[in-house]
Amino acid sequence: MLYYLFNYLNKNYSIPGGGLFQYITFRTAMAVIVSLIVTTVYGRRLIDYLRYKQVGETVRNLGLEGQMQKAGTPTMGGIIIILGILIPTLLFAKLDNIYIIMMIVTTLWLGAIGFLDDYIKVFKKNKEGLAGRFKITGQVGLALFIGFTMYFNTDIIIRQEVKLPVKYDAPVGFHLKNNTPVYTQDIKSTKTTMPFYKNNEFDYGKVLNFIGKGYDHYSLVVFLFFVIVIITAVSNGANITDGIDGLATGTSAIIGITLVILAYVSGNTVIADYLNIMYIPNSGELVIFAGAFVGACVGFLWYNSYPAQVFMGDTGSLAIGGIIAVFAIMIRKELMVPLLCGVFLIENVSVIMQVSWFKFTKKRYGEGRRVFLMAPLHHHYQKKGFHEAKIVTRFYIIAILLAILTIVTLKLR
Repeated sequence: MLYYLFNYLNKNYSIPGGGLFQYITFRTAMAVIVSLIVTTVYGRRLIDYLRYKQVGETVRNLGLEGQMQKAGTPTMGGIIIILGILIPTLLFAKLDNIYIIMMIVTTLWLGAIGFLDDYIKVFKKNKEGLAGRFKITGQVGLALFIGFTMYFNTDIIIRQEVKLPVKYDAPVGFHLKNNTPVYTQDIKSTKTTMPFYKNNEFDYGKVLNFIGKGYDHYSLVVFLFFVIVIITAVSNGANITDGIDGLATGTSAIIGITLVILAYVSGNTVIADYLNIMYIPNSGELVIFAGAFVGACVGFLWYNSYPAQVFMGDTGSLAIGGIIAVFAIMIRKELMVPLLCGVFLIENVSVIMQVSWFKFTKKRYGEGRRVFLMAPLHHHYQKKGFHEAKIVTRFYIIAILLAILTIVTLKLR
């Protein structure tokens, strides 16, 4: 909103400093600052309100040290994160940008599913919360919305090098790259970024080329499959990771900083050309959203770090996981998610291994056996006697190393 206001004032009244709102870097910085203010200052008030309403966490006794002391800690704090994301985005981003619209829809959509789950747990006294099938249905519904919009919306394009004569009906651009003439077009494409792969590009439309003529007609189906898997996996991965104080929040902040960098280089034609990576027109606005996301996570971490004064609940964990997944899809870096969100992946895999091995051994030997003392993995370390703060620190280090590796892969061929 402020972007449009200052743009109008600058054009008609030449307000000093009004032109700053034209710069993505300035608006991103402001989004981070406002997000921190919302989550820290007003977050405190919301926590007090949740405590007043007795919106406390119901803790099952799993035999973990210090676990029962957390009973009654305010939950549904994900509302703070969502407000910390949406308010700066609405103030500083271009609201007619298709990428921003889709990120706002994602935040509200998964935030609503998580809120409903927490509401059932807290107010209906049902520890199971929203049935898993309804969560998955909501996540798949969002994935279909994102997939169809990405595939059909004419504002979602990439800039691709072409050779004359061109086969697409779109304006042709020309520039020199390393003293070599290059022709480009902004076109609809099913290409994405593939790490550790020649030219770092992968085309969903060619996955089924082995079936012969007409394989490209199934590109939408292939794309939707990947989108559904990524959104549900990352969203649930963040949910599983949210098991000890500050783990999901801090890890998401680290991932968010990486997404800021990836979105900025993908939306800047000069840097994208220099790094020889995919340029995505109009995606630069996503940097502002990512800045608000990082600010919201860091601000919430102030209250969520050990010992936590508030838990985000599914309201926050489902939302931040979905935001990360959809954001990566927007900037066409979704195939880098297993690396970028490695902590979420490790947590997910630990649960899958634990459950699968238990069922297999119970069927074969009549007695279930376990790979870990408890799943997900952070509970395994708790059972081994590690302090929560030490576990979180180690996971943060892993998240930072994976983030650095993700950025480095942009230049690996």
